[in-house]
Amino acid sequence: MPTDAHLPNAPTPDTTDATTSAAAAPFALDAGGDIASTPLQVEAAAVQAEASGFDGVFATETSHDPFVALALAARATSRVQLSSAIAVAFARNPMNTAMLADDLQLVSGGRFALGLGSQIKPHIERRFSMPWSHPAKRMREYVEALRAIWASWETGERLNFRGEFYSHTLMSPMFSPGPNPHGTPRILLAGVGELMTETAGAVADGFLSHSFTTRRYLDEVSIPALRRGRASAGRPLDGSDDVEISLPAFVAIGSTDAELATAIRAVKKQIAFYGSTPAYRGVLELHGWDGLHETLHAGSVRGEWDAMADAVSDEVLAEFAVVGTPAEVAEGLRARFGGVVSRLSFSAPYPVAPEVWADLVRLLR
Repeated sequence: MPTDAHLPNAPTPDTTDATTSAAAAPFALDAGGDIASTPLQVEAAAVQAEASGFDGVFATETSHDPFVALALAARATSRVQLSSAIAVAFARNPMNTAMLADDLQLVSGGRFALGLGSQIKPHIERRFSMPWSHPAKRMREYVEALRAIWASWETGERLNFRGEFYSHTLMSPMFSPGPNPHGTPRILLAGVGELMTETAGAVADGFLSHSFTTRRYLDEVSIPALRRGRASAGRPLDGSDDVEISLPAFVAIGSTDAELATAIRAVKKQIAFYGSTPAYRGVLELHGWDGLHETLHAGSVRGEWDAMADAVSDEVLAEFAVVGTPAEVAEGLRARFGGVVSRLSFSAPYPVAPEVWADLVRLLR
């Protein structure tokens, strides 16, 4: 899935004790840099996020490689979970990804989680010049190949993975890093549609929800699909092996009327962008907003990106985003996602003052 939502840099550290505040939160809080952040900026933001009491930091694959940024962040931090959210799976073969992830697990001391997404067909074929077909089925096999490669390194047994899309049958001792002292990384999968979400339930350790989702979509589509995937793989449904759900929630936040107006406009524009994408129309259809997708898609074909935001009503905004002052947004996030989402981050495609983020984190803690 595309991951072009902006995520805020970590707020300025305050004097709140990180251990105490983390225990009080209804979900783990993750910080991520803006999508245009360079690896050095991600490193600096990770240091600030750890000092501010965040539980995790992630890097996105857009204009920079997330693995480079996370390697720097791993050396500069000691506590926070580090994850790619997301790295484009189909831009690499499983062997490339297995080695990158294994090295990051080693460098971070066991704090790395491999977050993967499929991206969409035009990008895979035309930007990366890689094959595209049956994305959910291919992703399942991709994860199975990763685990087979890691198992070969762990046990020294012969690598013999033969699938429909990937085949890995050679691993000479010289090229095996051997067992990782911190174990293998956790695998997180991103998805919007039911098939990819079922795949996450079947083979992943965590699910990376898209910002373009609603609480109703989580309840009626995503979570049931995760459970179907778990059942298909014979994984328990009694809560003893729950798939972690991470969500970069849309927030329109501001301390003044002017700040809030700017935030609302920016979030509406981002909702319009996602809503114009055929792959995400199912979220709108669930709410009976089929016509909105058609309007937005037609506008995108004409390149009317700014005007498309006008088609996003306040009703639509309220379903996708939590809006208001830091206190109102904190209350809204708790009410909407507490007990459902395991890890929460903030998707805000507009500038936000560091002190506003600091207020929000403090209130959520």
